[in-house]
Amino acid sequence: MTATDHLSLEARSKKFGAAEADGILRCDACPVLCRIRPGRAGACSRYANENGQLVRTDPVVLLAKTVEDGGKLVEFGKNDWDGQVLDPSRTFVTAIGAGTTYPDYKPAPFIVSAEHDGVDTVTVVTEGIFSYCGVKVKIDTDRHLGPEAAPIRVNGEQVGHVTTAEYGSQMLSIGGVRHLTGGSKKEGNVTCETMLKLCAGEAVTMTIDGGHEVVVAANQAPIVDGKPEQRMRVGCGSATVGIFAKQWLGHVDEVIVVDDHITGVLTEHQAGKVLDMRQAGIRVRGRKSTPGRYFQVANPGIGWGGTDIEDPLSIIQKIDPAVAWPGLRLLLTSTTGEHFLYCVLDENLVPQPAPIPDAVMKVVDRIGENCEPSLCTVLFMAGAGGSLRAGVTENPVLLTRSVASGETRVTMGGAPVYLWPGGGITVMADVTKLPKNAFGSVPTPAIVAPIEFTLPRALYEQLGGHMEDIVTIDDILRDVAPTARIDGWISGNPWPFPEARS
Repeated sequence: MTATDHLSLEARSKKFGAAEADGILRCDACPVLCRIRPGRAGACSRYANENGQLVRTDPVVLLAKTVEDGGKLVEFGKNDWDGQVLDPSRTFVTAIGAGTTYPDYKPAPFIVSAEHDGVDTVTVVTEGIFSYCGVKVKIDTDRHLGPEAAPIRVNGEQVGHVTTAEYGSQMLSIGGVRHLTGGSKKEGNVTCETMLKLCAGEAVTMTIDGGHEVVVAANQAPIVDGKPEQRMRVGCGSATVGIFAKQWLGHVDEVIVVDDHITGVLTEHQAGKVLDMRQAGIRVRGRKSTPGRYFQVANPGIGWGGTDIEDPLSIIQKIDPAVAWPGLRLLLTSTTGEHFLYCVLDENLVPQPAPIPDAVMKVVDRIGENCEPSLCTVLFMAGAGGSLRAGVTENPVLLTRSVASGETRVTMGGAPVYLWPGGGITVMADVTKLPKNAFGSVPTPAIVAPIEFTLPRALYEQLGGHMEDIVTIDDILRDVAPTARIDGWISGNPWPFPEARS
């Protein structure tokens, strides 16, 4: 490789805009086409005019697997780096900081060849400009955050909506092309900023129409109306009855587990019948589904079991004097064990609060012990369209088919993605699995996210790949690594290549 080739390789992380008068460069890295003066950066702060060249302001990120735990990595920007610290077989070139392919037809900034386990591979890396993208937020809590399909707002602008709840979790859908481009300019900018913060692990305060305020940050407990959540429920009310029925046997005569979805009543429940428990004659409000399972005992809310009730005795519709008896021991609890009330029926069959016995408290504590911590999970979801695929091959549909068949592996910043079935390349990734500062934005508005395609070199050629733009991993380590940001491989992420044989 000649000195000119070395400069060409280094330039792959740069975009040379059109030169204008007074040293101004027209940036062609996105549709905004900023005019950047010398020494200044564009509107996205991702590209700058440096000595007449349009350069990425952030370094390319390389991920290195150390040979053994605690292995040393080269320090970013170290002047005496000799290129020998990184092992080519244990280094992955991410798209973070690599640059884009806009306006679509350009080959990806880096197309890197390497040999792994005897297989010649190619990894194509590019930063995608995603207008068709969003964030899915899973919030582990029983609290009712808002009605399904209710708008979610940040700074007064709608940025998404509440979607269908899952088992023990409330689900939010944030972003999407309609909010980015289909509303006002302010709505688009607020939506883009919200997604960027969520993808960066920052906290975002949201309000839900007809619901509550919630503060969301990846891998952190949600804060609902100013109160941090603690637990994800162990199960619905029916499941809680089934799990702990035998442990309550002999210590309590009736248990009601209050739940917004399915409230459980122990002696009516099949679990109580199998244990031959005596019927207690306590009928709860709501619609009976099957024995011991009741729907709609109260309205959704942030009280007991995700309902709006603060007094659990209010869900008791009647106590049958022909079945119940004075001295009946009654426990009411939530699905997290955070709320509980122990009562004994008096001579008039009225529940009277009483000190909870140690044996009963032990089971309530066990409910809490079996609840996982309440956390927020943030998943970035996007569709890889024209610019991404054209940067890989001149015939994009071949790449789509190769990805769908599993021949081509897709990663985002080295992190694994879930590939949605069906047409196109629609991927979803846990933002906590990506390196720090992996996401960016452009003022169109759109999110900029890294994406990598790894496949055998022979297959890449068959797909019509840009073979003339391939560089080797050795070239990358020699000419790009000295100015790159080098992070350790993120624990738990699968290695994109076959492991080299020892």
